[in-house]
Amino acid sequence: MASSKSSALDHKLASFDPNALGDSQGGVYGLPFTVEEAQVVIVPVPWEVTVSYRAGTAEGPDAIREASLQVDLYDPDMPDAWRMGLAMEDADEKVAQQSQQLRKQAAAYIKWLEAGEPAAEAATHADVPAAITKQGLSLLNYLKQKTGAYLDAGKGVVLLGGDHSTPLGYLHALAERHEEFGILQIDAHCDLRPAYEGFEYSHASIMYNALKLPQVKKLVQVGIRDLSQQEAETVEQSQGRIVMFHNRFLSDERFAKKSWKKVCGKIIAQLPAKVYLSFDIDGLDPKLCPGTGTPVPGGLEFEEALYLIREVVRSGRTIIGCDLNEVAPGDTEWNAIVGARLLYSMANWMGVSQGRLTDRTAEK
Repeated sequence: MASSKSSALDHKLASFDPNALGDSQGGVYGLPFTVEEAQVVIVPVPWEVTVSYRAGTAEGPDAIREASLQVDLYDPDMPDAWRMGLAMEDADEKVAQQSQQLRKQAAAYIKWLEAGEPAAEAATHADVPAAITKQGLSLLNYLKQKTGAYLDAGKGVVLLGGDHSTPLGYLHALAERHEEFGILQIDAHCDLRPAYEGFEYSHASIMYNALKLPQVKKLVQVGIRDLSQQEAETVEQSQGRIVMFHNRFLSDERFAKKSWKKVCGKIIAQLPAKVYLSFDIDGLDPKLCPGTGTPVPGGLEFEEALYLIREVVRSGRTIIGCDLNEVAPGDTEWNAIVGARLLYSMANWMGVSQGRLTDRTAEK
């Protein structure tokens, strides 16, 4: 049986034309691999229950899958990257349906909070935070088991949200398999709020929750430009466990004519040998992600973000896992086009760091 599977994969590798048009009947990026054959698996999570401004990110995985067919597979650093084997699961419809149902409850609750919590409606909303927190824990355990099974099978995993609350189960799975690691978070927001708006597993609480894992020795945040005083105090009181490279600092370095290479060196110096990459699309300049739920002026350019990721890998560090979140289709296909290209690069650079691919440029 194993020989038969190997033979089928060899045939796909030999017959696939990376220069052809993306085949809508094939997999993500038009690639021919099944989840079983792939070395790296993308796990889509169409979940956006606690988003607090604009919704739509639950539609991100499907939009990215469709846009991926427009991505050319050649990368000068990794000319044969497609051969690694990248596949994307079908989204779990139960997760999508539950997100839609819970989102209605959460949206009504948030509207009630924003209206000043009228006492007459208190009974209607009293049980909402606890109910949504319960389902958030259920999602955590589901994704912990799912991603853990792929890790145990020797595969790399990329989690594709959905809102930024979704990677927590994956982080728990990694924490059971690695004694320690750091998180590199590219984001406009700190996401260090405890139980934001009453929701323990809020998208704005993902890093607060991640830091409950003792295996997470360092959180390095890049591109932050919107945070509360409470979050700033959390960073200050972390005794170096959290290091923030605020967008203001990045801008000051640019204005002082410091090279991006040197700035990246400062960022990478804070990271341990094993790194989890968590990428909220709003870490980029909003011209690249206008549909995202909470866009903020400023942010990284696309190539700046990719350069940072490349430098992390070329420093000898291993990206043990990664996620991409908050890509919402919005009113234009541009959001998914940017998201699909970013996802492809993230998956491939993770593959390089794990020894699944070769970085040809770095060898020269």
